[in-house]
Amino acid sequence: MANDTLEGNRHRGVPRQGASPHTLIDAIQGTLADFLAAQIGSLDSIDPALGRFARTARDLVHAGGKRLRPVFAYWGWRGSAGPDAPVEPVLPAFAALELMHTFALIHDDVMDESDTRRGRPTAHRIFAGQHENDGSIGDPQRFGSSAAILIGDLCLVWADQLLARSEAPPTVRACYDRMRVEAIAGQYLDILGENQPGAWSVDRALLVARHKTASYTVQRPLQLGLALTGAAQSETEQAYGSYGLAVGEAFQLRDDLLGVYGDPAITGKPAGDDLRTGKPTALLMLARKLATPAQRAELTLDPAGAVNPADGSGGPTDARTEGGFTQAQIERRAGIIAETGAPARLEAMIQERVADGVAALAQAPIHEEARAALIELAVRVTHRPA
Repeated sequence: MANDTLEGNRHRGVPRQGASPHTLIDAIQGTLADFLAAQIGSLDSIDPALGRFARTARDLVHAGGKRLRPVFAYWGWRGSAGPDAPVEPVLPAFAALELMHTFALIHDDVMDESDTRRGRPTAHRIFAGQHENDGSIGDPQRFGSSAAILIGDLCLVWADQLLARSEAPPTVRACYDRMRVEAIAGQYLDILGENQPGAWSVDRALLVARHKTASYTVQRPLQLGLALTGAAQSETEQAYGSYGLAVGEAFQLRDDLLGVYGDPAITGKPAGDDLRTGKPTALLMLARKLATPAQRAELTLDPAGAVNPADGSGGPTDARTEGGFTQAQIERRAGIIAETGAPARLEAMIQERVADGVAALAQAPIHEEARAALIELAVRVTHRPA
């Protein structure tokens, strides 16, 4: 099966040397498509319902996305492997990162009760809709959440299977496992913060960003790519670690800003979701730190999750959103955050981290093509509109 997967991708223009972003992503997409087709066939042969289940997972994997994790892993590998090393043997490892990412997104959406992702219904909403359309008994929302958790679990198992198809030394698995533990640890801290907002701070929000986002988005994919070469290069690994941590944090800080001020038509998610849930992002923590007492009072949630405006206005209950906020309240909170100067301060923090990341690569013993690509990526992923 592994040979079939790689052979199928050769017809998709797998890059043997330095790849353009589109060519590389096409190769990763091809690897995923071939792998998922076989998995769907296997489950479909057991029961048609499982085939439908697996096809939903496939559609979620292919539902857009920037494929950043495989791209960072590729350039981490190319930086050490050089421009002439064939990429086919390591493509499964790169594609596995996208399956892990899908697992993380699906579970995150269940925990946040998000309605959309990448402009489409989230996994639990898809399954709830299937439940209703099929005329099934029971609670469609409960069914949707249960099925989505299983889809996420399946994607994580698939990631393991696909990683095993690459020609990988043992150090790759160690890096991969560390990345998974860090992502789960960061996610737990994230939900803990939502339930203990009074105990949170800017520093703790940044700690969440390092583990939930920076680790598995930039830092560990780069180091995994390096590990795929089989070379012991501590200086390069250290440079990738510093770059990955800085750029990964900047990536999350941009995400915090987009979560409040992004255009839903571009981001694919409703604006204000973080404000609706009271998620203690670095943006919100910084705003509270910079706020006047009156502003801080408006940014504070009561124990039931409802905002306490200084003027006492709450709006009629039937005008509230599912999370307990009216749209006007969400917009008001976004305005207050802007008034504190927190968004401008966060922009400065992003710039500082990008500069730190680029500086970390300056003396790294990597091929110049990879250095240039990683510098360009640092700017592109931290100044994105979605």
